[in-house]
Amino acid sequence: EVQLVESGGGLVQAGGSLRLSCAASGFTFDDYAIGWFRQAPGKLREGVSCIRCSDGTTYYADSVKGRFTISSDNAKNTVYLQMNSLEPEDTAVYYCAADWGGQAMAVMNPLHEYDYWGQGTQVTVSS
Repeated sequence: EVQLVESGGGLVQAGGSLRLSCAASGFTFDDYAIGWFRQAPGKLREGVSCIRCSDGTTYYADSVKGRFTISSDNAKNTVYLQMNSLEPEDTAVYYCAADWGGQAMAVMNPLHEYDYWGQGTQVTVSS
């Protein structure tokens, strides 16, 4: 069974940190780009970061550059999103998605039909 399971969300004060995990199973992890997306209440889903997205590159949205770091532990089939200096504007449900080959993930279109999606994890940053 194919699964992407996010964890690590929670409530944190502004300036704090969280590390999200996206654990994959049921597919060849190394062949897929993994991306993080987020959706705040009343807003469209947006791309945050991806790894192995087209030619092995990583990508960060401008709003998180310098604060978030994406990494992959291939032995554990898990991608992490380290989030530092969190701001109330980072409050959202965070989802991970998998894209075979990474070509589609390179542009992080939140409306694209990626191969797999997780169920999401809530991140709430209080001011």
